[in-house]
Amino acid sequence: MTTIYEKALEAHKTWQGKIEVTSKVKLETKEDLSLAYTPGVAEPCRKIQENPEKAYDYTWKGNTVAVVTDGTAVLGLGDIGPEAALPVMEGKALLFKEFSGIDAVPICLDTKDPQEIITIIKAIAPTFGGINLEDISAPRCVEIERALIEELDIPIFHDDQHGTAIVTIAALINALKIVNKNVSDIKVVVSGTGAAGSAIIKMLVDFGVEEIIAYNINGVVGKENQNQMSFLEKEIASITNKENFKGSMAEAMSGADVFIGVSAPKLVSKEMVSSMNKDAIVFAMANPESEITYQEALGAGAKIVGTGRSDNPNQINNVLAFPGLFKGAFMAKATKITDNMKLSAAKAIADIIPESELTPEYIIPSVFNENLAEIITKEVSAAAIKDGVIR
Repeated sequence: MTTIYEKALEAHKTWQGKIEVTSKVKLETKEDLSLAYTPGVAEPCRKIQENPEKAYDYTWKGNTVAVVTDGTAVLGLGDIGPEAALPVMEGKALLFKEFSGIDAVPICLDTKDPQEIITIIKAIAPTFGGINLEDISAPRCVEIERALIEELDIPIFHDDQHGTAIVTIAALINALKIVNKNVSDIKVVVSGTGAAGSAIIKMLVDFGVEEIIAYNINGVVGKENQNQMSFLEKEIASITNKENFKGSMAEAMSGADVFIGVSAPKLVSKEMVSSMNKDAIVFAMANPESEITYQEALGAGAKIVGTGRSDNPNQINNVLAFPGLFKGAFMAKATKITDNMKLSAAKAIADIIPESELTPEYIIPSVFNENLAEIITKEVSAAAIKDGVIR
């Protein structure tokens, strides 16, 4: 039997790239050429020189994103280099176009130096209306994103961080409706404090979760040994584990309401899930093999289970968020993507499913939902206007 990997390999060989540049303008006469190129093109150039904001009127800038990576954290493959990362960046560009109509250009950089990446992106920024950072390892990705947000006036978004967080919160919103629990009352255990985990934790706090205990490869994140922590771990330590719990993740999960995993395979046992509170929620999102399988978590007593896999119910997939999020930012002519815009996107995704239709197997809408991007676009645009981050 042919595997999905074998089928994909053959398909990519046939496609030789999943995207292409096509012309909006027909060149059939001398006048066509004079309008699109010289001499006519000089006039929009002059107008943009007088006012650079006019680039949004006369060029593709207002609907185009650069999808930028250094190839250091690609899927579950790790540091595979810029060339090997290109199929993923092409795929991301395809998703932008198909789900939101946004044009996207894959850019794979042959450098791992954060400052050099920042410098390069700043240099190419005049071409694009937004920058989608992709598959850059933590904590460098956070450093790069924050510097670019500070220094550029276009939306900057690292999807591995915030896209994952947005869809996780959307899933949690609907899961809590089913189990009838208040966000301020739940105890959440998070496995993984890298790019995705740190963003999820910060968004959980913004959403109103008060009790969070986080774990990474070094164990529980607490107040001790901060001199050995990265700046990102220090930030997580400052907003989690308020009681300074020092036990294992198995001990922390006893009496927990929610487990969120963005870490590594097989870290969670059935016994750990069984020790959670009644109507437990388990989002085991490590890919391609999760912290505990969908079937194991259900069998151990979890009420609702989500994973990152498309062959299980409740796939927590970034593609639900980023097309509509950028479209909303572009519609509002936003200069940045705020925390409120991200939370608005999460709530919009959750609200697409009427409460009467929610089930433990259906807490997240399909990526093929025709209304998805449009609804997110509207809510994100409104949030940008409310936050005052518009041109």
